[in-house]
Amino acid sequence: MLEINNLKKSFDGLEVLKDISLQVRQGEVLGIIGPSGSGKSTLLRCATGLETPDSGEIHYEGTFGLVFQNFNLFPHYSVIKNITDAPIKVQKRDKEEVFAEARALLAKMGLSDKEKAYPYQLSGGQQQRISIARALAMNPDILFFDEPTSALDPELTGEILKVIRDLAAEHMTMVIVTHEMNFARNVADQIIFMDKGVIAQQGTPEEVFGSSNERMQEFLGKLGENL
Repeated sequence: MLEINNLKKSFDGLEVLKDISLQVRQGEVLGIIGPSGSGKSTLLRCATGLETPDSGEIHYEGTFGLVFQNFNLFPHYSVIKNITDAPIKVQKRDKEEVFAEARALLAKMGLSDKEKAYPYQLSGGQQQRISIARALAMNPDILFFDEPTSALDPELTGEILKVIRDLAAEHMTMVIVTHEMNFARNVADQIIFMDKGVIAQQGTPEEVFGSSNERMQEFLGKLGENL
Protein backbone atom coordinates (compact mmCIF):
# COMPACT_ATOMS: atom_id res chain seq x y z
CA MET A 1 0.00 0.00 0.00
CA LEU A 2 2.89 2.34 0.77
CA GLU A 3 6.56 2.13 -0.12
CA ILE A 4 9.14 4.77 0.83
CA ASN A 5 12.67 4.52 -0.51
CA ASN A 6 15.74 6.54 0.58
CA LEU A 7 13.75 9.52 1.87
CA LYS A 8 15.80 12.52 3.02
CA LYS A 9 14.70 15.88 4.41
CA SER A 10 16.64 18.81 5.88
CA PHE A 11 15.56 22.09 7.45
CA ASP A 12 18.08 24.96 7.46
CA GLY A 13 20.98 22.57 6.98
CA LEU A 14 19.83 20.18 9.72
CA GLU A 15 19.21 16.69 8.34
CA VAL A 16 15.93 15.57 9.94
CA LEU A 17 15.38 12.42 7.85
CA LYS A 18 18.41 10.42 6.82
CA ASP A 19 17.75 7.82 4.11
CA ILE A 20 14.44 6.39 5.40
CA SER A 21 12.97 3.33 3.67
CA LEU A 22 9.87 1.36 4.70
CA GLN A 23 6.89 -0.61 3.43
CA VAL A 24 3.30 -0.93 4.63
CA ARG A 25 1.19 -3.81 3.33
CA GLN A 26 -2.56 -3.92 2.95
CA GLY A 27 -4.36 -4.40 6.27
CA GLU A 28 -1.19 -3.74 8.24
CA VAL A 29 -0.78 -1.31 11.14
CA LEU A 30 2.62 0.38 11.34
CA GLY A 31 3.46 2.10 14.60
CA ILE A 32 6.17 4.79 14.57
CA ILE A 33 7.72 5.59 17.96
CA GLY A 34 10.75 7.51 19.16
CA PRO A 35 11.84 10.56 21.16
CA SER A 36 10.86 14.13 20.30
CA GLY A 37 12.93 15.46 17.41
CA SER A 38 13.61 12.00 15.97
CA GLY A 39 11.84 12.80 12.68
CA LYS A 40 8.55 10.93 13.24
CA SER A 41 6.17 13.74 12.34
CA THR A 42 8.39 14.95 9.50
CA LEU A 43 8.28 11.45 8.02
CA LEU A 44 4.48 11.48 8.24
CA ARG A 45 4.26 14.97 6.75
CA CYS A 46 6.47 13.94 3.82
CA ALA A 47 4.45 10.77 3.28
CA THR A 48 1.20 12.77 3.13
CA GLY A 49 2.48 15.61 0.95
CA LEU A 50 2.51 18.29 3.65
CA GLU A 51 6.29 18.52 3.30
CA THR A 52 8.36 18.01 0.16
CA PRO A 53 11.29 15.63 0.68
CA ASP A 54 14.71 16.65 -0.60
CA SER A 55 15.19 13.26 -2.24
CA GLY A 56 13.76 9.76 -2.25
CA GLU A 57 10.62 8.09 -3.56
CA ILE A 58 7.12 7.62 -2.15
CA HIS A 59 4.79 5.13 -3.86
CA TYR A 60 1.11 4.61 -3.01
CA GLU A 61 -1.54 2.13 -4.02
CA GLY A 62 -4.81 3.97 -3.56
CA THR A 63 -5.67 7.03 -1.50
CA PHE A 64 -4.85 8.16 2.02
CA GLY A 65 -6.41 10.14 4.85
CA LEU A 66 -4.74 12.02 7.70
CA VAL A 67 -5.84 12.60 11.30
CA PHE A 68 -4.03 15.53 12.92
CA GLN A 69 -2.90 16.02 16.52
CA ASN A 70 -5.09 19.07 17.04
CA PHE A 71 -8.28 17.91 15.25
CA ASN A 72 -8.24 20.72 12.61
CA LEU A 73 -12.02 20.78 12.34
CA PHE A 74 -13.61 23.81 10.66
CA PRO A 75 -14.98 25.81 13.64
CA HIS A 76 -17.76 27.46 11.60
CA TYR A 77 -19.05 24.12 10.24
CA SER A 78 -21.41 21.80 12.08
CA VAL A 79 -20.22 18.25 12.77
CA ILE A 80 -22.14 16.82 9.82
CA LYS A 81 -20.84 19.52 7.44
CA ASN A 82 -17.24 18.89 8.62
CA ILE A 83 -17.66 15.25 7.61
CA THR A 84 -19.63 15.65 4.37
CA ASP A 85 -18.09 18.76 2.81
CA ALA A 86 -15.04 17.19 1.13
CA PRO A 87 -16.74 14.02 -0.21
CA ILE A 88 -19.42 16.19 -1.83
CA LYS A 89 -17.28 19.08 -3.08
CA VAL A 90 -13.96 17.34 -3.81
CA GLN A 91 -15.00 13.79 -4.70
CA LYS A 92 -18.27 14.98 -6.30
CA ARG A 93 -20.18 12.12 -4.70
CA ASP A 94 -23.95 11.85 -4.35
CA LYS A 95 -25.14 14.05 -1.49
CA GLU A 96 -27.67 11.60 -0.05
CA GLU A 97 -25.13 8.76 -0.14
CA VAL A 98 -22.50 10.91 1.62
CA PHE A 99 -24.92 12.02 4.36
CA ALA A 100 -26.03 8.42 4.95
CA GLU A 101 -22.41 7.31 5.22
CA ALA A 102 -21.57 10.25 7.53
CA ARG A 103 -24.43 9.33 9.87
CA ALA A 104 -23.26 5.71 9.90
CA LEU A 105 -19.76 6.92 10.84
CA LEU A 106 -21.16 9.11 13.60
CA ALA A 107 -23.04 6.10 14.97
CA LYS A 108 -19.82 4.08 14.83
CA MET A 109 -18.07 6.83 16.84
CA GLY A 110 -20.92 6.95 19.37
CA LEU A 111 -21.79 10.52 18.37
CA SER A 112 -25.10 10.21 16.52
CA ASP A 113 -26.60 12.96 18.68
CA LYS A 114 -23.87 15.47 17.76
CA GLU A 115 -24.39 15.97 14.02
CA LYS A 116 -25.79 19.50 14.44
CA ALA A 117 -23.26 20.53 17.10
CA TYR A 118 -20.24 22.74 16.43
CA PRO A 119 -16.67 21.87 17.41
CA TYR A 120 -16.58 24.31 20.33
CA GLN A 121 -19.49 22.40 21.89
CA LEU A 122 -17.55 19.12 21.94
CA SER A 123 -14.87 17.68 24.21
CA GLY A 124 -11.41 17.07 22.80
CA GLY A 125 -12.09 13.35 22.57
CA GLN A 126 -15.33 13.98 20.67
CA GLN A 127 -13.58 16.38 18.29
CA GLN A 128 -10.89 13.80 17.57
CA ARG A 129 -13.52 11.13 16.89
CA ILE A 130 -15.18 13.55 14.45
CA SER A 131 -11.84 14.17 12.73
CA ILE A 132 -11.40 10.39 12.35
CA ALA A 133 -14.92 10.13 10.91
CA ARG A 134 -14.10 12.98 8.51
CA ALA A 135 -10.99 11.15 7.29
CA LEU A 136 -12.91 7.87 6.89
CA ALA A 137 -15.69 9.63 4.92
CA MET A 138 -13.20 10.04 2.06
CA ASN A 139 -12.91 6.23 1.88
CA PRO A 140 -9.10 6.19 2.12
CA ASP A 141 -7.11 3.03 1.46
CA ILE A 142 -4.59 3.97 4.14
CA LEU A 143 -5.05 6.19 7.19
CA PHE A 144 -2.29 8.21 8.87
CA PHE A 145 -2.42 9.37 12.50
CA ASP A 146 -0.02 12.00 13.83
CA GLU A 147 0.01 11.43 17.61
CA PRO A 148 -3.81 11.36 17.74
CA THR A 149 -4.00 11.51 21.55
CA SER A 150 -1.28 14.07 22.29
CA ALA A 151 -3.71 16.99 22.60
CA LEU A 152 -6.09 15.10 24.89
CA ASP A 153 -6.43 14.79 28.63
CA PRO A 154 -5.46 11.29 29.81
CA GLU A 155 -9.08 10.32 30.56
CA LEU A 156 -10.07 11.08 26.94
CA THR A 157 -7.18 9.17 25.40
CA GLY A 158 -8.81 5.76 25.90
CA GLU A 159 -11.83 6.52 23.72
CA ILE A 160 -9.61 7.44 20.75
CA LEU A 161 -7.41 4.39 21.20
CA LYS A 162 -10.54 2.22 21.22
CA VAL A 163 -11.67 3.70 17.89
CA ILE A 164 -8.26 2.96 16.36
CA ARG A 165 -8.26 -0.57 17.83
CA ASP A 166 -11.67 -1.17 16.22
CA LEU A 167 -10.33 0.05 12.86
CA ALA A 168 -7.35 -2.30 13.21
CA ALA A 169 -9.76 -5.19 13.89
CA GLU A 170 -11.46 -4.29 10.60
CA HIS A 171 -8.04 -4.54 8.87
CA MET A 172 -7.81 -0.85 8.02
CA THR A 173 -4.31 -0.09 6.78
CA MET A 174 -2.83 2.51 9.16
CA VAL A 175 0.38 4.34 9.97
CA ILE A 176 0.35 5.72 13.51
CA VAL A 177 2.89 8.06 15.07
CA THR A 178 2.29 7.58 18.78
CA HIS A 179 3.81 8.06 22.21
CA GLU A 180 1.45 5.45 23.71
CA MET A 181 3.82 2.50 24.04
CA ASN A 182 1.33 -0.08 25.30
CA PHE A 183 -1.06 0.87 22.52
CA ALA A 184 1.68 0.51 19.89
CA ARG A 185 2.70 -2.84 21.36
CA ASN A 186 -0.88 -4.19 21.31
CA VAL A 187 -2.22 -2.79 18.02
CA ALA A 188 0.69 -2.50 15.55
CA ASP A 189 1.79 -5.35 13.31
CA GLN A 190 5.14 -3.65 12.74
CA ILE A 191 7.00 -1.03 14.79
CA ILE A 192 9.61 1.49 13.68
CA PHE A 193 11.73 3.14 16.36
CA MET A 194 13.22 6.38 15.05
CA ASP A 195 16.17 8.22 16.57
CA LYS A 196 18.03 11.23 15.16
CA GLY A 197 16.48 10.90 11.71
CA VAL A 198 17.15 7.21 11.14
CA ILE A 199 15.24 3.98 11.74
CA ALA A 200 17.21 2.64 14.68
CA GLN A 201 15.09 -0.48 15.13
CA GLN A 202 12.21 -2.11 13.28
CA GLY A 203 10.25 -5.34 13.40
CA THR A 204 7.30 -6.86 15.20
CA PRO A 205 6.32 -5.34 18.56
CA GLU A 206 7.95 -8.32 20.28
CA GLU A 207 11.19 -7.81 18.36
CA VAL A 208 11.34 -4.05 18.93
CA PHE A 209 10.28 -3.87 22.56
CA GLY A 210 12.38 -6.91 23.41
CA SER A 211 15.41 -5.57 21.56
CA SER A 212 18.79 -5.28 23.23
CA ASN A 213 19.39 -2.09 21.20
CA GLU A 214 20.94 0.26 23.75
CA ARG A 215 19.19 3.39 22.46
CA MET A 216 15.83 1.61 22.42
CA GLN A 217 16.25 0.43 26.01
CA GLU A 218 17.31 3.93 27.09
CA PHE A 219 14.20 5.40 25.47
CA LEU A 220 11.88 2.89 27.15
CA GLY A 221 13.67 3.41 30.48
CA LYS A 222 13.09 7.17 30.33
CA LEU A 223 9.41 6.61 29.56
CA GLY A 224 9.16 4.29 32.53
CA GLU A 225 10.62 6.94 34.82
CA ASN A 226 8.04 9.46 33.64
CA LEU A 227 5.00 7.21 34.05
